[in-house]
Amino acid sequence: MLYFIIPAAILVGVAFYFIAIYNKLIKLRNLVDEAWSGIDVFLKKRYDLIPNLVETVKGYASHEKETLENITKARSQAIGANSVEDKQAAEQNFNRALMNVLALSENYPELKANTNFQQLQSELTSIEGDIEKARRYYNGTARDYNIVKESFPSNVVANSFNFQKYPFFEIENAEERNVPNVKF
Repeated sequence: MLYFIIPAAILVGVAFYFIAIYNKLIKLRNLVDEAWSGIDVFLKKRYDLIPNLVETVKGYASHEKETLENITKARSQAIGANSVEDKQAAEQNFNRALMNVLALSENYPELKANTNFQQLQSELTSIEGDIEKARRYYNGTARDYNIVKESFPSNVVANSFNFQKYPFFEIENAEERNVPNVKF
């Protein structure tokens, strides 16, 4: 009888251990999904702000049509991106177009002095800070999840249930790591 109880107890212990690992992976995956949702919230807020910025700039720089069309096109592409990789590429394109719109104020001193433009620029700066914090949170939760997913013995459970690794949200273009020089 004792020969059956000890192996059964070991089996039950191992089963509970694997269940605990599975539940931890689920918890971490949900935290990563929540973090990604946070990035989306701030990006949407920024995307909603951009049409107001474009309209303000249009009043002063109507002949800069191509620059304004580029920001609108880049905004649409960024909104339509779904995966981390697609969103990352679209965001890089969008940021370049946004910098071009903001740089227009150098050529238009009256735009630079416009109260609406200053307020929109201030809101944009605040949102950019929030986006940066949300990206760091996402990367932190993705890191924690990936560590558990790839570590032994939790990798056995993760691979058994097809848990996928989360990519980091990072800059692909090395030049973008440098601080941009935009003067207002």
